[in-house]
Amino acid sequence: MDDDEFIEDEDEGNADGWIVTYSDLMSLLLCFFVLILSMAEVDIIRYKQLADSMQEAFGVQREMELESIPKGTSVVSTEFRPGIPDETIVDVVQQITTDQTRNSLRIGNPDAPISEEKDIRDEVLTYDEVMALIKETELDTEMLKRLLDTEIKEGQIDVESTARTILIRIREKGAFSSGSALLNTSFVSVIDKIASALTQIEGRIAVEGHTDNVPINTFAYPSNWDLSSARSVAVVRRMLDVAPLGPTRITASGFADTRPQAINTTVDGRARNRRVEIVVKQPLDEQSGAMLREIR
Repeated sequence: MDDDEFIEDEDEGNADGWIVTYSDLMSLLLCFFVLILSMAEVDIIRYKQLADSMQEAFGVQREMELESIPKGTSVVSTEFRPGIPDETIVDVVQQITTDQTRNSLRIGNPDAPISEEKDIRDEVLTYDEVMALIKETELDTEMLKRLLDTEIKEGQIDVESTARTILIRIREKGAFSSGSALLNTSFVSVIDKIASALTQIEGRIAVEGHTDNVPINTFAYPSNWDLSSARSVAVVRRMLDVAPLGPTRITASGFADTRPQAINTTVDGRARNRRVEIVVKQPLDEQSGAMLREIR
């Protein structure tokens, strides 16, 4: 073999050598991916949550069968939610928005008439606003005190206020005869003044009758429950006769001796318990009262 033939055979051998290297590389890569695949584990629960959240967050105007109370937040975005986490009597959860750019989708009946829905946060007042409302109630109370100054000095009536509640306490003295629910003629004008003043004051009016613990058993009033209720009704009837208060604004109730103001073991205590109270609860009474308690 001469030198030219030897060189040609060597070149041919080198030309085929890369195939072996390539085959080895492909085999190693195949083994690597097989090994990776064998060790891989799919989180089925996480995948299910993600898939469901995608459907709930981006689905608009579609119906879903309700299997449980809608609640919780979305995995995709905490701004999207399928519904309010409250119990519902409907069997279908339906997103009723047509604007896909909104950050929050509410559920309900798309065929229902549109109603003005107010966020509960709109009802939350600042400290200064609550104090201003309480000041208005105090001014109303002062007006009633000036109007009923004579009766207050004679011990027939008490007027006081707490937060957004005004209390007008009518004593049995001068207003009713013992064991009777008929207003004394001399006291009718006082009820007329109270009724006229309440037309200028906003708020719901509750007239409550109270007695002492001495039992009563007459033909007209078989028990203290009957007497206390009859007295509150008598006051309400007179107020409605002389002032346009509106029957939906005022209520009458009797509590007998269940809410004593003083002890019933003394004559003075029993006299204080025999009373009719006119309670005026102005708007935001609960909120202003809670805030006032926190301040104190």
